[in-house]
Order: sequence, then structure tokens, then C-alpha cells
Amino acid sequence: MPKISTRLFSGAKHRVSKKVGMPPGSLIHIGEDHSRETEISLISYGARGVETRILDSVDALSHYQAGDAITWLNIVGLADIKAIEAIGQHFDIHRLVLEDILNTHQRPKCEHHDSFIYLVLTSLVIPEPGADRTVIQGLKSGIQYQQVSILLLDRFVITFEESASSALGHITQRLSNSSGRFRSQGSDYLAYEILDSIVDQYFEYEEYMAEQIDDIEEELLINPTSDTLIRIQRLKRELIKIRRVISPLRELLNGLLRSDSPLIHAGTAIYLRDVFDHCLRITEMLDSYRDMTTGLLDIYISSISNRMNEIMKVLTIFASIFIPLTFITGIYGMNFDAMPELHWPWAYPALWGLFIGISGGLLVYFKRKHWL
Repeated sequence: MPKISTRLFSGAKHRVSKKVGMPPGSLIHIGEDHSRETEISLISYGARGVETRILDSVDALSHYQAGDAITWLNIVGLADIKAIEAIGQHFDIHRLVLEDILNTHQRPKCEHHDSFIYLVLTSLVIPEPGADRTVIQGLKSGIQYQQVSILLLDRFVITFEESASSALGHITQRLSNSSGRFRSQGSDYLAYEILDSIVDQYFEYEEYMAEQIDDIEEELLINPTSDTLIRIQRLKRELIKIRRVISPLRELLNGLLRSDSPLIHAGTAIYLRDVFDHCLRITEMLDSYRDMTTGLLDIYISSISNRMNEIMKVLTIFASIFIPLTFITGIYGMNFDAMPELHWPWAYPALWGLFIGISGGLLVYFKRKHWL
């Protein structure tokens, strides 16, 4: 699994400071270096077949622009700014768009330009079922994030990833194995497939969150500890973070559905509406999970209070038992010589019998009152 940053809205502050005061369109990578090298892969497909290759430069792209095939250009790693700038110049991409691509702390959005549509959203990496799927992992969560930028052009789709992701890898496999509708559709359908694959990861996120909530609920009922409270707080923070990622997706998809751009064909709109419905479902589930997390916090407080009450009840019962015993021993601990019981031969065993009788009687009484 690729190693991706767990910090979505933080990190690389020293790079942000370098950009202060620079003119708009200055190309500086803002974010963590997940990949030291930039790899440019190309997939060109049509009814005749699929061609896959790794590009050393952007000069070879002119050959694919002249044909009728659909070409997908995937850039993995944002370290090589010159290569990204060369791609922008080749396709006449505005420098402000390239600046947003290199700034990996972007809010998901959709921008329409004269010759292309720019999309940016966040891809997730969920821990595998065999891995440790615990929200508490030191100071980090189990969810990993990376930004994916998409440029939709006529017969071209260009994607920019911080590092290789499984979401786009599945599409590559489908293109290689499919010979039906996928290859006969335009570039807008490929952009839909990329969006749909990323959104499908959010359903995995729902399962992950449901798993975490179930584990915490079980822990609350069995043995809540201070670590349980930390897990609840981090789970709540994780839900806030993912909501920042998913909520703007509705606006992004609305922008595509309402677009009058010739790059979006009428036949693709129905698929985009399906992705929009998925986003609505995910958002509703996130709202319910947030309410459940608030309920977990209430349950934790109630559990701790009940546990404290149980402890206080036991202590009170023991104190209630020893109060009369302490009273009796206090009486016979006084320094008086004319106390007849002090000179009885069976006074000491009788006093122990009284102690045992009082303690046993109080225990029976507490039991019948269901205080024990």
C-alpha cells in the first residue's frame, strides 16, 4: 500500500512560507513529498485496443492529439515541477490551475475553462482488513488522504496524484480487460469513472467507521477507560475532517451536471447523477455517525458515572457495616474501671459474636433491599 500523508490540512509549513509575497501563478509544491520522482504514464484506447507506455517527456503527446483515441495521462508524484509546467504549456493550461494542482491542500472544487474542466478532490486509503484498523495509532488515524487533480479536455484526461493510488489502478485494469462500452465512450466518461472510483472509497470509509463505532460501543459496555475517551475524540475529529472532504463534492458534481460545456455529453450526465446520489448517501451516513459519536460520548460519561456510583455504593455499604462496630469498640475503649462486661469471662467471645451478628444482619438487609 502506498505511503500517503495522514495530514489533510496541515504540514509543509516551510513551503507555504516560501510562497508568501510571490506573484500569482508561481509554481511551488505545497505539501509533503510522497514520491521523490514524477512518473508520467499514458494510456491511449479506442475500439481497436489499448496502448500503455511510460513517457520520458511531453514531446510524444503530439502524436496522440492528432488521432481519434481517448488518452489518459496520469502523473504520479508532484516533485518535478518542470515536468508539470511542461504539461501545462503543452495543453495551454492556465498557470493558476497548475498552482492549485501543486498546492495539495485544496478544497474539492470544479472550475470551467475555455478548453478544459479542472476538478480537484481527495482520495482515501482505508487500512486493509488484516491490518490494525484502530483509530488510535499513536497520534495518527488509520485513514490516509491524498489529493487528486483531474483535467478534462477533448479526448484527453490528465490526472495528478501525490502518489500511486489503488482507486486509479482499478480503472487501468478495467481498460486493459474491457472491450465494450468503456472504450467506446469519450473522455468525459473516463473522468466519470475516475470520480466514481474515488467516491466508492468513501463507502469503504463508512464500513471502517461503523467498525470503529461498534468496537467503541463494546468497549464502553465492558470496560471503559481513559483511552476510550481518546478514541471517541479522535473518531469525532476524523468525521469532521472527512466531512470537509465530502461535502464540497456535491457542489463539484452539481457543477458538472449543470455544465453547458461541450466536454460533458448528455449520455454521461446520468452516470454523474448516480455519483451525486452516492455522495448524498455518504453525507447522510456521516451525519448519522457524527450523532452516534456524540451518543458514544454521552454513554462514556454515563458509564463512568455509573461505575463511580457502584464504587461509592460498595464503600457506603462497608462504611454502614463498620459504623455500629466502631461505635461498640469506641464504648469499650473508654478508660472506665466500673464496666461489668470487662470482667466477664465470656465477654470477648460474646463481643465478637455481636460483631458478626450485626455485620451479617446488615448484609442480609442490604441484599433484600437490592443494594448489593
